[in-house]
Amino acid sequence: MSLEVSTRSTYNDDLNWRYATKKFNPEREISQEDLNILLESIQLTASSYGLQPYEVIVVKDQATREKLKEVAWNQTQITDASYLLVFANLKSVTENYVYTYLDNIAKTRNLSREDLKGMEDMIKNTTLKLPAESQNAWASKQAYIALGNLLSAAANLKIDTCPMEGFDAEKFDEILGLKDRNLTTAVIAPIGYRSEDDQYQHLAKVRKSKSDLIEVI
Repeated sequence: MSLEVSTRSTYNDDLNWRYATKKFNPEREISQEDLNILLESIQLTASSYGLQPYEVIVVKDQATREKLKEVAWNQTQITDASYLLVFANLKSVTENYVYTYLDNIAKTRNLSREDLKGMEDMIKNTTLKLPAESQNAWASKQAYIALGNLLSAAANLKIDTCPMEGFDAEKFDEILGLKDRNLTTAVIAPIGYRSEDDQYQHLAKVRKSKSDLIEVI
């Protein structure tokens, strides 16, 4: 078997191994090295224009997680996992945010801001012209792309995850102090290791058939 075929097979094996973990083992923690890899996978995620209109809050503090659990239907994943990752998107995209991003591109790629005028105008005429509500929805979609990257990277490391939308976003924002930072909680993901008692790990993965899911035209 070629290395290329073997790598492809391993990747899909990782995705088949992954499931939305319902019960974590609170006694087993993710190493700092693996956590750094997962956070880097988020950092390297694709986003529209590369703007990354979100932040990720890594919640380790147990007292904070207990508060968050109370406004998330008391789901134990929040407190039993090694960490809780909160993906918080920008509620609105400001000119200053865009300009800071363009300055970073110029510095990183040794370009002048004039070299980036075309890109600046494009963002000004698209994203910056959206109503705040539409900007919020757009930014939330970008956060979900980052979540997908996290799930794949974690599966590759055999680290368990559970993407979750069952929470009160407004209360999360309040507890985490996001309201004054132009951020709002989009989605959350506890990360850690599954408990041997979690029966969901033994269930067959149920998905649409390829023919029902994918159309080639």
